[in-house]
Amino acid sequence: MHFLITGTAGFIGFHLARRLLSQGHTIVGYDAMTDYYDRRLKEDRHAILTGYAGFRAIVAPLEELGALRAAAALAPPDIIIHLAAQAGVRYSLEHPRAYIDSNLIGSFNLLEVAREFAPQHLLLASTSSVYGGNETMPFQEVERADFPITIYAATKKAMEELAHSYAHLWSVPTTCFRFFTVYGPWGRPDMALFKFVNAIQHSRPIEIYGMGNMRRDFTYIDDLIEAVVRLIDQPPVQGKPVQVPGAADTLSPVAPWRVVNIAGGQPIGLMDFVTAIEIALGRQAEKLMRPMQPGDVRETFADHRLLEVLTSFRPGTPVSVGVSAFVEWYLSRYR
Repeated sequence: MHFLITGTAGFIGFHLARRLLSQGHTIVGYDAMTDYYDRRLKEDRHAILTGYAGFRAIVAPLEELGALRAAAALAPPDIIIHLAAQAGVRYSLEHPRAYIDSNLIGSFNLLEVAREFAPQHLLLASTSSVYGGNETMPFQEVERADFPITIYAATKKAMEELAHSYAHLWSVPTTCFRFFTVYGPWGRPDMALFKFVNAIQHSRPIEIYGMGNMRRDFTYIDDLIEAVVRLIDQPPVQGKPVQVPGAADTLSPVAPWRVVNIAGGQPIGLMDFVTAIEIALGRQAEKLMRPMQPGDVRETFADHRLLEVLTSFRPGTPVSVGVSAFVEWYLSRYR
């Protein structure tokens, strides 16, 4: 099939594109190559993808509707997957405009392209951060997500709502998936795993927020990609919800639209995560315990039942395995 994927130079987009290209699909990859973090990492990801005959890279921002429309016209897409975004919770406290431009205006442009090209399925990356101040665990997709505590989360929730209106008005089958703390090889330098490994390797202390009492539903990158690939073949059909034992489908009553958590539902303590890093590196970390930062939540914990019903798959790679794979990649790249 023909895919249009935004964010192919990013961590998740790179892994997804490589998986689909290896299966023989063709992809137009769209990425702004911003300097939010080291561009060389993004360029190296794209360099690997360009080794596939079916990949074509377009470098332009989401805010340029004409460029996005032209990219789609290169090979009218059967599937559109929107992964590009201004990421990072803490960065949004200092640079809110970047989130408005990319996550709101950019996503609006992507929805306009989807309306014009009418793909078989539109898939959009959201985040567990939309659950914000919710305290009921695990996070079920049908629970209210109306209390975002960061600008990043607010823009992602707004994207979900915009996508619903487009799905209703123009019958675009749409799935929004909420990611939970994705990690693995080729990960972003602003994420905790990368920062911890880098600091330990250079004999610097690591800062542990929330006094180490936080828990996260960590999702290994290969598990995430497997879930997304399986969801591609499950476009929502209005009026045809699925039965979820003990839970509920999120299928809209007025649109072919659904939201799905992607996580294993197995939160891990932050200190256990750090221990896995120390074991993989064979070195102890000097730890500086810090209080919670603005925008942080104490715990994330996903309800995975809807994902499992739709895909017959549940993320389950142990943190020890995933962290070891990241460390192996990091040491190879930065030795």
